[in-house]
Amino acid sequence: MAASTESPHALHADLDLYGVQQLVDTLVDDQLHAVNAVRASSAALAQAVQAAVPRLAAGGRLIYVGAGTSGRLGLQDAVELFPTFSWPRERAIALLAGGMRAVTEAVEGAEDDALQGERDMQAVDPARDDVVLGVAASGRTPYVLGALAAARAAGALTIGMANNPDSAVAAQADIGITLATGSEIISGSTRLKAGTAQKIALNSFSSAVMVGLHKVYGNLMVDMSATNSKLRQRAVQLTMHATHANASQAQEALEACEYRVKTAIVCIHKSLDASAADALLARCDGSVRRALQDGAVAAPQVPG
Repeated sequence: MAASTESPHALHADLDLYGVQQLVDTLVDDQLHAVNAVRASSAALAQAVQAAVPRLAAGGRLIYVGAGTSGRLGLQDAVELFPTFSWPRERAIALLAGGMRAVTEAVEGAEDDALQGERDMQAVDPARDDVVLGVAASGRTPYVLGALAAARAAGALTIGMANNPDSAVAAQADIGITLATGSEIISGSTRLKAGTAQKIALNSFSSAVMVGLHKVYGNLMVDMSATNSKLRQRAVQLTMHATHANASQAQEALEACEYRVKTAIVCIHKSLDASAADALLARCDGSVRRALQDGAVAAPQVPG
C-alpha cells in the first residue's frame, strides 16, 4: 500500500487543466493542511522540547539527519541557529544523504544507503547529551534509519519526524512526531505541504528549545549574533525595547560589551559594567529575567 504522501490526490486529477488563478489558489490553499498537521503533533513536539533542553544545557549538540528536501530543511534550521541565538556552529550539525553536494543537486541512491547513514552518524561521534532529529517525509528512508540506529546505540536522544502515520522513523526514535499531511496536490512531491509542515515543526522545536535555554527575554531575540551592520542596528533596537534606554545609551552599552544584547540589557538595568553583567548572567544560567530579579548590584556604573 502506497504511503499517503505518495498517493495521488483524490480532488485534483485535472490539475493540468486549471487556469492560472485556480492553480495558484489550489496550491496555496493546500498548504493550510501543513499547519493543521503540526498542530495535531504539538504534544509530541512539546515532549521533544522538554527532553532536549536538559541535554543541550549540559553541552549536547543538535544533529539533523535527512535526505532531499528533508535534509535541506534540517540544514537550514541548523545554520540559522548561530545568527539567531548565538548557538555555537559546532553544536548544530546537519547530515545529508549524499553529503554537502546534495544541497544543490540530487545524489542518486544516497537516501537508500542505511549503512552510510550509520557511518555518517558514527563519524560525528554521538554522545548521550546529543539530540538527533531524523526527518523523512516517507518515514522509511534507509539513510535516516541507519543514522538514528547509530545515534540510539550511542545513547543520544533520538527524535523521528515523518509525514506518514505508523512510520519506521517515528517508531524507531525515542520520540516520534507524525506530521500527517496526506496526499500532495502534485502526487508524491513532498517539497510541497509535507516540506512546509517539516519547516514549521523544525522552527517550532528549535525556537522553543532556545527559549528554554534562556536565549529569549520576553519575546525578544536577545542572544543574537550582531555580525553585520543590519544586525548591529537590530541589537540597538532590542536593547532600547528591553530597557527603555535611548539610542545613544543602548549604543554605548552595546559597544562596551561587544554587542552582546543580553549583557547590555543587564548593564543598563543593573548599572553594571560588562564584566559584572556577564558574571551575573553566568550565575543565573544565562537568564536575563533571573539576572534582573537578582538582588545584588555591583559597581562601577555604566557611564551616562
